[in-house]
Amino acid sequence: MISKPRSAKSLLRFLLPAGALTFYAVIQFLGSSAPDAKPGLVVSLLILPVLLVMVIAAVLHAEEIAHEVGEPYGTLVLTIAVTIIEVALIMSITLGGKGDPALARDTVISVIMIVCNGIVGLCVLAGGLQYREQDFEVKGASAYLAVLTALSVLTLVLPNFTHSSSGPTLSPAQLLFVSVVTLLLYGVFLYIQTVRHREFFTEVRADPDDFPGPAGNWSALRTPAVLLIASLLAVVLLSKTFAASVKTWLAYAGAPPALSGFLVALLILLPESVAAFRASRINEFQRSINLALGSSLATIGLTVPAVASITLYFGQNLILGLDSQAMVLLFLTLLISTLTFGTGRSNILYGFVHLIIFATYIFLIFEP
Repeated sequence: MISKPRSAKSLLRFLLPAGALTFYAVIQFLGSSAPDAKPGLVVSLLILPVLLVMVIAAVLHAEEIAHEVGEPYGTLVLTIAVTIIEVALIMSITLGGKGDPALARDTVISVIMIVCNGIVGLCVLAGGLQYREQDFEVKGASAYLAVLTALSVLTLVLPNFTHSSSGPTLSPAQLLFVSVVTLLLYGVFLYIQTVRHREFFTEVRADPDDFPGPAGNWSALRTPAVLLIASLLAVVLLSKTFAASVKTWLAYAGAPPALSGFLVALLILLPESVAAFRASRINEFQRSINLALGSSLATIGLTVPAVASITLYFGQNLILGLDSQAMVLLFLTLLISTLTFGTGRSNILYGFVHLIIFATYIFLIFEP
């Protein structure tokens, strides 16, 4: 008799992503059959609850995998899965129609601001309010910040100061070089995180040799892995449709164009945001750091080389350099992050500072 609830639960796990993808297909079919219709607000209200359910489902599947394989492998599952789908989404938009040469840059800086200030701020503040202080491994946080600083400056700041091409761009040779070193940096970081110094990215423990490793039961991961990919695919597709349906209303309301891109980035990051917040609330702050800072590294380490290779192949222009306002916020974020993760213990003050920077970033979208 116990197998019935389990069967019903398993069936529900399969039906959720299938139903969400079917719902997306219906929305697309109705939109193609009535191209002159403007269902923006109605479609948004229909998509939003489905989107939120799929975000929660993706987080639950990722956590199931994380508990099976151990840290830090578990957090890499959600981070890399989301980033790969994000790269595919960016490339599809970049190659579609006239494209947007600044889309990759705007997406990367939005992800950095959302993750390093919004998500980190909420996790630090929530954990501090509940536990006063939370411990984490300083060596792991320092490794994240070292690579993040190098990647962000090389890809988003350096293009403003090169001379081989005009404007905030890189020449083909420079773009190829930056793409290669970006992949090398991220690859070495993954080696450090998963092989060489795994202990830097696990929860602080009394016994330094007590670090969890892979459970070895890889056959048990097939079902949650497939469901995670299906759930993330549904999240990305519904996010794109949600943002597209709202875009008309944002333009009608006189909202800045950057707001729609920020909204897409925010929706794509929802699974990682929810997972990081949940980990902080149950006093697994190291996992929150792995999810938050890891997503920033994955975004730069995978998005920039992928988009650069596509633009080089098709001979398109790619704008990477930030304006002076965004560079100031980037440098401020990196500086405060170094102070936040430099002691091995967090408190609510650091979380509040990060949220202030995030609020400033949002404010400057409307009032640059």
